[in-house]
Amino acid sequence: MKLIVGLGNPGTEYAKTRHNLGFMVVDHIAKLKELEFYERSKFSAEISEFQVGDEKVVLAKPTTFMNDSGQAVQALSHFYKLTHTDTWVVSDDLDLEFGKVRVRIGGSSGGHNGLKSIIDKVGESFVRFRIGIKTNNLAKIGAHDYVLQRFGQAEEEQLPGVIAQTEGLIKKAFAEGVEHTSSSL
Repeated sequence: MKLIVGLGNPGTEYAKTRHNLGFMVVDHIAKLKELEFYERSKFSAEISEFQVGDEKVVLAKPTTFMNDSGQAVQALSHFYKLTHTDTWVVSDDLDLEFGKVRVRIGGSSGGHNGLKSIIDKVGESFVRFRIGIKTNNLAKIGAHDYVLQRFGQAEEEQLPGVIAQTEGLIKKAFAEGVEHTSSSL
């Protein structure tokens, strides 16, 4: 079984912001599979389920704010009795160039509060699909304000391709294993 958690903030005011890129990817997967998310308060998440061959997959979007994402991941991991490498987390990454995707097992939070919360609750050995949102004018804006802004027009035009590329890497990880997907694109 695999748990794929997209990170983001709940609420319409955050729906199209850079920090919600993880939500956008799992929403894309759900749309391709013609799935609906449903609220599961005991997990502090919206979830949806499907099969890949003989393997069950749970898509999840925490209903907590980003800084408490670990609460949902911990509850889901314990309920489904998952190993760390069965937990896949999709998030934005301020240190990667826009559209670049890095897949890794383990590591630090890189200053990402959602990843920090998950590390605090379940440890650091989970799989990360980190999607770049880097900008050159961060000094003018500040990281907190930047990640909560909507994508710029040029980024918005590239976003469907970035989301599809990430979904393709998730498919590749299922087919070939994460260790064969563990590189930057």
